[in-house]
Amino acid sequence: MTEPEIMEFLEGIADGSRIWPEAPLYHRPEELNLEYETVTFPSEDGVPLEGWFFPCNGSDKIIIMNHPRLFNRAGLPSHIEPWNSLTAPLGNNIDVNFIPDYKILHDAGYNVLTHDFRNYGMSGRGNNVLYSGGRYESYDVIGALRYIRKRNDTKDMTIGLFPRCMGGSATFFAMGKHPAEFKDIRTIVFPQPISANMSSRVTLQAAGIDLDYLKELDDMVYWRTSLHLEEYSPIPWARNVKIPTYMFQVRNDLATHWSDVQDVFDAIPAKDKELFWINGTTRRWDGYLHFQRHPEAILKWLERWMN
Repeated sequence: MTEPEIMEFLEGIADGSRIWPEAPLYHRPEELNLEYETVTFPSEDGVPLEGWFFPCNGSDKIIIMNHPRLFNRAGLPSHIEPWNSLTAPLGNNIDVNFIPDYKILHDAGYNVLTHDFRNYGMSGRGNNVLYSGGRYESYDVIGALRYIRKRNDTKDMTIGLFPRCMGGSATFFAMGKHPAEFKDIRTIVFPQPISANMSSRVTLQAAGIDLDYLKELDDMVYWRTSLHLEEYSPIPWARNVKIPTYMFQVRNDLATHWSDVQDVFDAIPAKDKELFWINGTTRRWDGYLHFQRHPEAILKWLERWMN
């Protein structure tokens, strides 16, 4: 690449912290005949959030779920434009439908709450539409917990967490800000953590750009967000996690490097923790589909800690 081409490439990455194509709720619970309620509740800082609540008659257990960056509670239609072009370079141009996840959990005896983060899906705008890697999204994690604890039909339920990617980072950050909110949480299942400093490094290497340009990229991101790339990493926040933790990750994910995920896992001080590696693919989106394809081990983990 020429110098102007490199600068344009870096600007495109940095712009992604403020601008991205918002996805519709491409799938609905009706597709799997799931009974549900569309709910709204405030984030910790007042941003209005929207989600789905799936009741499970006779159950006193609930799983709170959320979603990765670019996605919403329904998933991501990355098999169609404009998401196809955005995700195709890493092989992720497939449809990711989260509705089967909710059905699996419901059929296993769990109530489920899932919601859109601020700036995604049908939730409100916040922080001038800024992606912060979990920092500001953590307000939404707290909002969801407080909502469940205020509903008459869920306030006494046993709670487990199943955040994905950005959602897991947001949960880790929230644990540091409000540890008391997590004292009675039984467990967290966290697929595919990612650090922007590592994913940026991998992206530059794949494009054949010298890593000396990371400083240029860091500056570009900072001018747009007031955050440096290292401030997007969940590794420091992982030290806040004191509850049983199950993580899973595509080992050869082209969007990151496995060592970054291992560093997140190693930083978690919880006594009971497990990391499962998904082999045989380089596609990150296969990690988001892993639970609905192979739910057994995760359901066994949840059964162990939610009972």
